[in-house]
Amino acid sequence: MASDEVKIIGAWASPFVMRPRIALNLKSVPYEFLQETFGSKSELLLKSNPVHKKIPVLIHADKPVCESNIIVEYVDETWSTSGPSILPSNPYDRAIARFWAAYIDEKWFPSLKSIPKAEGEEEKKALLAQVEEGTVLLEKAFIDCSKGKPFFNGEHIGYLDIAFGCFLGWLRVTELAAGYKLLDEAKTPSLSKWAEQFCNDPAVKPVMPETATLAEFAKKIFAKPAK
Repeated sequence: MASDEVKIIGAWASPFVMRPRIALNLKSVPYEFLQETFGSKSELLLKSNPVHKKIPVLIHADKPVCESNIIVEYVDETWSTSGPSILPSNPYDRAIARFWAAYIDEKWFPSLKSIPKAEGEEEKKALLAQVEEGTVLLEKAFIDCSKGKPFFNGEHIGYLDIAFGCFLGWLRVTELAAGYKLLDEAKTPSLSKWAEQFCNDPAVKPVMPETATLAEFAKKIFAKPAK
């Protein structure tokens, strides 16, 4: 008989791993967190995600589910009667949330991730400008989606909140390293307020890494090899 236990294969510093962990917390679903070692892949990970060989993987009833946003949707549908709905109930609102989640993963985050690896000040400035431009777009998206409420999803954290909010730790680390404010109260006041509320939510706080701890980890992974 298959076990109904829930497990997450992941790593504490990964924003993508944070997504299913927040979703499970919102639904009050207990789970076991299986920590992967940085720089290596466990046999369980390779067996559970043989296509991409990447974290996160959710294992439920001995069946693996891969890809962070897909896992979030799976959690929402599987535990639909527990906790708040993560995806918007309206089909148009769901489509918009998925659109912006894809934008964040395909456009916004790749620019943010490239900043620490930038060669020279000009490249760094160009990447900072790209991220800033994208953040201004997301400020407008927040105003449109939230309709005056605290989160993209309205009164409580939802799909787009998770998709964007999981990167806030790395955003702070990047701001610290670059000496530049990307989430600025003057330019993005709504997002600045949202970020504070998101990070303090009981479903998020236990899994959001401390900025200083994440910054130390970033130094290791972005360390340039000695010539």
